[in-house]
Amino acid sequence: MSVFHLIAPSGYCINQSAAARGVERLEAAGHEVHNQAVIARREQRFAGSDAERVADVNALVDLPENTIVLPVRGGYGASRLLAQIDWEGLALRQQRSPLLICGHSDFTAIQMGLLARGVVTFSGPMLAANFGADTLDAFTQEHFWRALRNKTYSVAWHGEGPACEAQGTLWGGNLAMLVSLIGTPYLPAIDGGILVLEDINEHPFRVERMLLSLHHAGILNRQRAIVLGSFSNSAPNEYDAGYSLHSMIDYLRTQIDVPLISGLAFGHEPQTVTLPLGAQATLNHNGAHTTLTLTGHSVLNE
Repeated sequence: MSVFHLIAPSGYCINQSAAARGVERLEAAGHEVHNQAVIARREQRFAGSDAERVADVNALVDLPENTIVLPVRGGYGASRLLAQIDWEGLALRQQRSPLLICGHSDFTAIQMGLLARGVVTFSGPMLAANFGADTLDAFTQEHFWRALRNKTYSVAWHGEGPACEAQGTLWGGNLAMLVSLIGTPYLPAIDGGILVLEDINEHPFRVERMLLSLHHAGILNRQRAIVLGSFSNSAPNEYDAGYSLHSMIDYLRTQIDVPLISGLAFGHEPQTVTLPLGAQATLNHNGAHTTLTLTGHSVLNE
């Protein structure tokens, strides 16, 4: 049995039934789900006022150890909070007894701000979209608990890209959020890392533009490898005349000097792995089969 603590730092949860279903599933599995009042909270498009939402984040310093922190959903809103978050307090709290903080999408902004101060969090499922999905995905659930229970674990997939071996700090998450942090103190300065990226509802040319922004900022070529997850709802149209996500990736490979491996089940899909951002990673790709081995992150004390 684990204790989940809900936070809502971003958008209002429009799918209240999904959030309720997520709570029911977790409780039926024997877990406790705390702070459920944030699910229904709303101010305009946000899950409460800025003050309420930043209070959710800053209150994490007082939670008991071994707690799993889970955002209700993403959307937009975390960027408003960055200047008001008690980063130093959260970093000191994690040094004492780490919380297991998991989420993705808009939450990437907060995760990167924490990583800039040495705090490892997990990029993985959230309450409404994942635990509250119409059908709970067994792959997503299995990889979530694998990440939170094992000090060393691996994910494997049939990746595309050049054969390579690389080691470094795993970091990244939602592409749009990372690009929004360029030039700010909330983007960690990681050299020799393994950068994982995903996004949703972005046309391939927008994905390309954001990737080129990271490239022009000098970030991509400072990494040892780049791993692309899912880019949901990125279908091209007639105007593209053959330009697609696949051709965009081929083009990007001609522009950067580090291996780029695609195809990881990671992001805004029902099926997603859970990755500890800030952990040590070893990537092995033989041209067809890819393994990412992760270590150095906190796990549940069960």
